[in-house]
Amino acid sequence: MRSGQLVAVFGAYGHTGRFVLAELAARGFVPVPSGRNAQALKELADEHGLEARVASVEDGASLDGALAGTVAVINCAGPFATTTGPVIEAALRAKIPYLDVAAELEANLDTFAHYRERAREAGAVIVPAMAFFGGLGDLLATAAMGDWTTADEAHIAYALSSWHPTAGTRLSGAVSRERRGDVRLRYRGGQWEQRTDAAPTLKWTFPEPMGVRAVIGEFTMADVVTVPQHLPIPDVTTYMTAEAVRDVAAAHTPAPTAVDAGGRSDQTFLVDAVVRSGGTERRATAGGQDIYAVTAPLVVEALERVLTGRTRTIGVASAGEIFDAPDFLRALAPHITLGLHLPNA
Repeated sequence: MRSGQLVAVFGAYGHTGRFVLAELAARGFVPVPSGRNAQALKELADEHGLEARVASVEDGASLDGALAGTVAVINCAGPFATTTGPVIEAALRAKIPYLDVAAELEANLDTFAHYRERAREAGAVIVPAMAFFGGLGDLLATAAMGDWTTADEAHIAYALSSWHPTAGTRLSGAVSRERRGDVRLRYRGGQWEQRTDAAPTLKWTFPEPMGVRAVIGEFTMADVVTVPQHLPIPDVTTYMTAEAVRDVAAAHTPAPTAVDAGGRSDQTFLVDAVVRSGGTERRATAGGQDIYAVTAPLVVEALERVLTGRTRTIGVASAGEIFDAPDFLRALAPHITLGLHLPNA
């Protein structure tokens, strides 16, 4: 538990931002909600008895004011293609760690490309995609990799019972599609490929009792950015259950609806990470409820570890690179059910 340290949450009034705010408060931090919507900030701050700080990415001075006196900033404001750069710059000026929950491929690629050297030289910590997509899959793949120094392939398959997207998810997806056009991305042979054909529909055998499910192959998520940044694996692929893809693609699918006091929806998930080397396979899995809600303990656990020095590197770093992956995953109980199918695990 942390006692009274201020943590800025940019985009705190969004769906995921509210979960992050609650998790920070539960761990003894004092969240500082920030963003451009003054009315939404006021209502949130009044509800929780917090100090709101209005700021926008177009106004660097306002971001500096939002981060003043804080020990770190968590960026929950999409589209991240717009927000990551300005908020990272403000964090570098303030000399505080930056974490985000971005699932946008382009935003994550930009963060690694543009800030890796600057952050390392400054001794700064920047952890992008520290969320369900990106962070969790990266931790699972890293745990599965274990003591291997190289591997041939990493596969991360997502089984969602449903996918009711938030407004932020829809907006981020629209921005990604605008930047990418009709091209989809996959990672093969240690490099990115642009594809214009349709992603394949395949079968994936999840651990029982789920079993075999239809998935969209090469449904490229943030893990495909984060994993190759630190693991020598030339082929990294992510998959999504076909039903979830249909949900998120449909314009009429409603936003998530809370079913418990914590605000979680009834959505359940299973993430199945498989790493292969030669004829040997290692697997790590995680199951739980609500992909947006579980992002909060992921990013706040990461924050705790950064602030207490339980890290392995500096600069821009993926979750599995900067943290002890098995230890981090075990710390997420009771938020996830973990399965590590590894030697001596």
